[in-house]
Amino acid sequence: MQSLVRSAAAADIEEAYQWYERRRAGLGEEFLAAVDAKIGHIAAHPTACQVIHRDVRRALLERFPYVIFYRIYDETIVVVACMHGRRNPTRWKSRI
Repeated sequence: MQSLVRSAAAADIEEAYQWYERRRAGLGEEFLAAVDAKIGHIAAHPTACQVIHRDVRRALLERFPYVIFYRIYDETIVVVACMHGRRNPTRWKSRI
């Protein structure tokens, strides 16, 4: 399946990348690698993650406390958000 990262989700990823890079040089790159790996896993196994609200699924990153929220449309995975696991859930719900 192909994947599409919505602009709001891309902004989430960029914000987290910048935060991690400020903490330690290279850590932001490691975060991006973890996000890319998880999106690749989602594309290979789109229904492996549970539905948590309507048709939105969530995938937890392995090393970082972030969650990728996505939907499945035909042959496309649409990433709607990538947020810290402790953020208010209404923020990503407003995007669906």
